[in-house]
Amino acid sequence: MLLIERRSAAAMAASFACTSSGSLTLTCFMASLCCYNGPVSRYRLYPTPEQEAVLREHCAHARFVWNLAVEQQSWWRLGRKSAPGYVEQCRQLTEARAESDWLRAGSAEIQGRALRDFSRAMSNFFGRTHRRPTWRKAGRNEGFGVHNVGRSYEIKRLSRHVGAVRVPKIGWVRFRWSRAVPDDAKSYRVTLDRAGRWHVAFTAVPDPIPAPGNGEVVGIDRGVAVSAALSIGGLLSVPQMSPGRKSRLARLQRKLSRAKRGSNRRACVKLAIARLKARETDVRKDWCEKTSTDLARRFDVIRVEDLKIRNMTRSAKGTVEAPGRNVRQKAGLNRGILGSGWGLLVERLEQKAPGRVERVRAAYTSMTCNACGHCEPGNRESQAFLCLACGHRDHADVNAAKNIAAGYAVTGRGDLGVARSMKRQLPVEAAA
Repeated sequence: MLLIERRSAAAMAASFACTSSGSLTLTCFMASLCCYNGPVSRYRLYPTPEQEAVLREHCAHARFVWNLAVEQQSWWRLGRKSAPGYVEQCRQLTEARAESDWLRAGSAEIQGRALRDFSRAMSNFFGRTHRRPTWRKAGRNEGFGVHNVGRSYEIKRLSRHVGAVRVPKIGWVRFRWSRAVPDDAKSYRVTLDRAGRWHVAFTAVPDPIPAPGNGEVVGIDRGVAVSAALSIGGLLSVPQMSPGRKSRLARLQRKLSRAKRGSNRRACVKLAIARLKARETDVRKDWCEKTSTDLARRFDVIRVEDLKIRNMTRSAKGTVEAPGRNVRQKAGLNRGILGSGWGLLVERLEQKAPGRVERVRAAYTSMTCNACGHCEPGNRESQAFLCLACGHRDHADVNAAKNIAAGYAVTGRGDLGVARSMKRQLPVEAAA
């Protein structure tokens, strides 16, 4: 019966997508350009089995409404009138709830919040700060938001390590009080990850870490063998998965390849793999949080390479007409880059130390001698650096970090702004 109601609700997408005049409006009434996933304080949620069933229904309702809004935008073409905005979508949602028992059984607050989130996501897209909103898939993008939270009546503390938050249609749901809940939280979001863990995140922008005022500058060179090399000589690496867990992950992946799609056995294996992956992700995030906090507290200026990580981790498989080369090697390099937390480390640094993080052009920083400025590919051999001009020796990543800390800007001819070669082109005034 539930499947029939969901299909009937999906059939109402046309009435939910069109305005009363049959035209489409693209107007977004949410003028805010804040990030959809802003800074949050996340806590582990522990619902009962009965509460978990209702939470999953809330996730399904929010995902269904979001996907309908995405479908409305996908209908727009050049020359047509714009798609419905937030106000019109709320009116259409009211009509859809009146016709669908499945939607009407859910929370109007949660479903309306999904439309508000979509409107903000479209505003971010038009503001060119985020990508276009896409479809949400069951089991992958599970979650919903609740707005207008009052600390006095929506959150309460039960004991030293246990608190409770009020969720619409459910009541009080317990969560682990691992840190103080922000007093200025006006909304929260409940999520379910692939490992089966529930979390509640209260939206609150934390205060930035104050600068120490010592005038010190540090450069960070990010790599695969060494996750982050500091110009002061420190070598920091993300803790990797233990050999036992790696062998278990490989064994589970082989077992997954033999399992039949849609079977309970395959679902159990996928859950076991997700839990291993979740632990690896948690360790990486914990390392990035602690490292970024330490660097923000110790240095006034933090310089990093301006890397295009999305372009660097693209697949090399190519197409049928032009197949790629060394695809497996490139895939391994991509896993190493993503597993080192390059992007998350810089993102958290910019959030914790706003205005104190500078991006430096990365070209030739690894093959340029920090002592004399000589740039040659033969200077670097793996992790060892030996300048062929002056004989300077150093760790290759530390030498690159020192170049980044100096803020070297490399020209198109491969020369550095500080130490230029004798064969460089003369300025226009001198040549004249």
